Amino acid sequence: QVQLAEFGGGLVQAGGSLRLSCAASGRTFSNYAMGWFRQAPGKEREFVATINWSGSDTYYTDSVKGRFTISRDNAKNTVYLQMNSLKPEDTAVYYCAAGSSMHITATQRGYDYWGQGTQVTVSS
Repeated sequence: QVQLAEFGGGLVQAGGSLRLSCAASGRTFSNYAMGWFRQAPGKEREFVATINWSGSDTYYTDSVKGRFTISRDNAKNTVYLQMNSLKPEDTAVYYCAAGSSMHITATQRGYDYWGQGTQVTVSS
């Protein structure tokens, strides 16, 4: 079992920044990839970013490339999502997820465990 807890959501104006954190426990953190997903009201949950076990490989959805950065600290069992130049369309509940393998994946079925989510609201 893996427990995931997200922190750092909130309300920010367009153009602002937020840093999300996700603390993991219950399994050797460095053995698996991590991902961030989001779900806006009335929409399906979608992929945002993923990072492999070591942090050497990352992948982003096109809409956040150049604005968001995913990173991890295996010593702290934590994955981060730095979000800059936020837009109103980034408003969503953001979820972190623990992968079933060490490698990056953008598909939801590639993740075994999910956090409860944290709300990010970007005002125009």
